[in-house]
Amino acid sequence: MKASSHIKSTLWIIVSLLVGAGCVSQPAYTAAPGPYAGVGGEVVVSGPPPPAPVEAVVASPGPGYVWIGGSWGWTGSRWNWERGHWARPPHPGAVWAPHHYYSRDGRHVWVRGGWH
Repeated sequence: MKASSHIKSTLWIIVSLLVGAGCVSQPAYTAAPGPYAGVGGEVVVSGPPPPAPVEAVVASPGPGYVWIGGSWGWTGSRWNWERGHWARPPHPGAVWAPHHYYSRDGRHVWVRGGWH
């Protein structure tokens, strides 16, 4: 076996072990922290978001656009207001599910929204 092949094989094994260990050691209840949670990913946060500010819906930029209302997003350490905006669905029939927050078993949980 060539030295470069041996190094690649060794690195592949190390990376595989590290990735596998990370998946096993994290509790199933929490998702990746902060903005890295995928659509529908739950993140345990420090508390509920502030009240939502009042936003004006501006005119659509054209046909086929959908208004996505503003909502609070979790940055990993604090709440961040994401202003409402117009967007085109990524494919026909796509529906926007907004970010949302709820309390479960005494924990504050934020769920990332996205296109479904």
